[in-house]
Amino acid sequence: MAGEALVRQLLAHAERLAPACIADLVAVEAGRAQALALRVGPLYASFARQRLDAPTLATLGALAGHVRLSLALRALVDGATVNATEGRPALHTALRSAIGRSNVARDARAAALAARGQMAALVAGLRDSGVTDIINVGIGGSDLGPRLVVDALKDLHDGRFRIHFVSNVDGSEIQHVLRGLDPARTAAILVSKSFSTQETLLNGAVIRDWLGGGERLYAVSANVARAEAFGVDASRVLPIWDWVGGRYSLWSTVGFAIALAVGMDGFDALLAGAAEMDAHAVEAPFDANLPIRHALVAVWNRNALGLPTQAVLPYDQRLALLPSYLQQLVMESLGKSVRADGQPPGVATVPVLWGAAGTGAQHSFFQALHQGTDVVPADFIGVVRPAHPYREHHEVLLANLLAQSEALANGHADADPHKAHAGNRPSTLLLLDALTPHALGALLAMYEHSVYAQSVLWGINAFDQWGVELGKRLAGEVLPALRGESAASDAVTRALVEEIRARG
Repeated sequence: MAGEALVRQLLAHAERLAPACIADLVAVEAGRAQALALRVGPLYASFARQRLDAPTLATLGALAGHVRLSLALRALVDGATVNATEGRPALHTALRSAIGRSNVARDARAAALAARGQMAALVAGLRDSGVTDIINVGIGGSDLGPRLVVDALKDLHDGRFRIHFVSNVDGSEIQHVLRGLDPARTAAILVSKSFSTQETLLNGAVIRDWLGGGERLYAVSANVARAEAFGVDASRVLPIWDWVGGRYSLWSTVGFAIALAVGMDGFDALLAGAAEMDAHAVEAPFDANLPIRHALVAVWNRNALGLPTQAVLPYDQRLALLPSYLQQLVMESLGKSVRADGQPPGVATVPVLWGAAGTGAQHSFFQALHQGTDVVPADFIGVVRPAHPYREHHEVLLANLLAQSEALANGHADADPHKAHAGNRPSTLLLLDALTPHALGALLAMYEHSVYAQSVLWGINAFDQWGVELGKRLAGEVLPALRGESAASDAVTRALVEEIRARG
């Protein structure tokens, strides 16, 4: 993290605030609940139950100024080479917004609009084809983003298609997805930028054979030739570009399944919500900037308070997949132990992110959140207006959402130590007015900009993932050993391969 003097100031703030409780801060700071709240369109955020105060926020703002965070956000949307290790920009904002001012950004925007037109034509064609089931085949960002959005917006599906997802190379998943489907009424989308992703090609080959050929195969790829060789007609291949990382790609043609589920109007509304957050992230000052505030709080919790994990707790079953989606966005982007300049960062970086949907999670791991030895900061996420008629259900859900945040912050004194709750456990509460495509787009873009801001504060590259590539390479070396064609080079792996082959 840049600015050693500022880091020392943050640690001094943490020491100063150590005796204070969140409940005390709320009690002594008049108007804290209002002062530490921000709204952007349909998204409201309260940071009032974070373990910090106004002087802390001032120092965090100075840190953001020191690393020139505003300029970094502008560089991102303008198409600067923010992914230095791979020598390219990260222009996912151009997929949904015209905010970029450079020729690079404008060219990316034009390409995105042209691809969206192609996608709209394919959506219209499929709607008139008699197809009833769509299988999206991809892994990582080619699966997690579309799967989350399709599931979250299920109330807006028009019922024309049933959308299924296959990502795992475990054959059990594809077997279970294909069971009960009619190949004559099913189409598949193979999503792979390089069209060389092992899991996607293995699953795609099974589906191609099950369909009886490539007539109802579609692809999203930068490698049209490989897709054609696989059996996908070029007219059914949608483009993707190297300036869009997988975990930032749901706004692109990777969102084909989303458009099939909620229509192009719904897809466009999703993008419009993200574009609203893009403009806010680039234009709003530090003290009124939601993603920057979210990022600064994350850095405060990780580095000043020394908290190594982060929970995401959506109190809406439609957002049950959000923690899995954010695991990739946060941990693949920020899981770095070297700065962009090749030097160690000097501070801890990525927190371990995890979570699940309330209220079910309350009966699973909340015991550890309330009384465990480790303090876990949390993002609670709620939806004000539901899409169902069961008013009492929703009132109980929201009551639990608010109560859990309150209990973690305030705790509970009891003479019996087994029943005492220490409290002073920080959380942020995010509220969507309703779970619409626009609101969901704003929420996901907020997290994207927060992650990028954290990477700038730590001086790391948020857009490469070399650790993922190492595991893939080693798997390619182990596969011949499992087939009995060679011996594994690692002694432990050799012993495990022998055990597997003996019992296979």
